[in-house]
Amino acid sequence: MITRALTMLFNSLFWINGVILLGYGVWMKAHLYKYVKISSSSQPDVAFLLIGVGAFIVLISCLGCCCTIKGYTFFMYMYAGLVFVVIIIELCTGIMLNLYRDQFQCCGIRNYTDWFRTGFSRKQTSPSVPTSCCRVSVKNCRNAYASTERGNFAASDIYTEGCLQVLVAFVEGNVVDIRDIDIGLSFFQVSVPGLMLAWEDII
Repeated sequence: MITRALTMLFNSLFWINGVILLGYGVWMKAHLYKYVKISSSSQPDVAFLLIGVGAFIVLISCLGCCCTIKGYTFFMYMYAGLVFVVIIIELCTGIMLNLYRDQFQCCGIRNYTDWFRTGFSRKQTSPSVPTSCCRVSVKNCRNAYASTERGNFAASDIYTEGCLQVLVAFVEGNVVDIRDIDIGLSFFQVSVPGLMLAWEDII
């Protein structure tokens, strides 16, 4: 009974961990996609990774609960193996979160002039930026043609700083807590199954 209770407790925490990662991945994709999609780099999509890992953890934790209730020893060992795989993935995800970069109130990758070399700008009569680069208080700022050569735009009309530069402050402020929880629960997941199996052998 004690082993089963500990297993159910572990599965519950494991499930919560999966829900956190899944929810955070969805949040990142919903709120950061408009900034990530303009990047020309081939960085791995951390949001999709979080969603996939979170969904997998939720599924595995449900399997663990079923195995615990039914008392299937073989499936419990299989579950322990899957948990080990998930732990490795979680640790890798926690490391990758440190590499994820994005930010708000920005324009372009390095700076706003990145847009001047895109198909969007070539379709305009002069070098232009999209409305997403405009400051909220300014209307139709894209028509100001933010050209450094002409110097005919007000710097206060658009965001001039590149998204790659501003990304660090935003992500670090939101990711560090989730990353720490993720890594902390990973070590918890390492210790608890071992303790449960050891206790089961003793009794």
